[in-house]
Amino acid sequence: MPKIKTNRGAAKRFKRTGTGKFVCFKSNKSHILTKKTRKRKRRLRQSVVVDAVNFRSLERMLPYL
Repeated sequence: MPKIKTNRGAAKRFKRTGTGKFVCFKSNKSHILTKKTRKRKRRLRQSVVVDAVNFRSLERMLPYL
């Protein structure tokens, strides 16, 4: 069996936790920040655990991560 290629776009956006879950950063933090509240921008800084719905597709994209 040949090795499975890692999806490089996904590899740059997701990290694996110690328990095997995937973590990503929130979107909407790059521009048009003046209309967003201070509280909203602060929340966007934090990372989020990926939902169980998307877990299987991420495991396929990132087999060795």
